[in-house]
Amino acid sequence: MELRVTESSENELSIEIAGEDHTFMNVLKGTLLEHEDISAATYDVNPEQSGGQTEPILTIKTEGGVDPLEALEAGAADVREKTTAFRDAFEAAA
Repeated sequence: MELRVTESSENELSIEIAGEDHTFMNVLKGTLLEHEDISAATYDVNPEQSGGQTEPILTIKTEGGVDPLEALEAGAADVREKTTAFRDAFEAAA
C-alpha cells in the first residue's frame, strides 16, 4: 500500500491510498466516522470526475484542534483491532 498526501491543513487531510478499492475504503471511512473529533470522512475513486485520478483519495476533516493525520492513525488502529477481533471470533467458531 502506497500513501501520498495530496493536501494538508490544520484540520483537513487528503491522502491517496494506492492499490485499494471500495472494500477497504468503506471500512476505513466508516471507522473514521465513529470518532467524535472527525466531522467528515469521505473518499473518491471516480476518475472521470477527478481529472483522470484512478487511486482512491481519502479526505478527513477534524474539529477541536485534532490533527487529521493523528486521527487517521487512530482510525487505522481501530480497523486493525476490528479485523483481529473478527478473525479471532471466526477461528473460535470453526
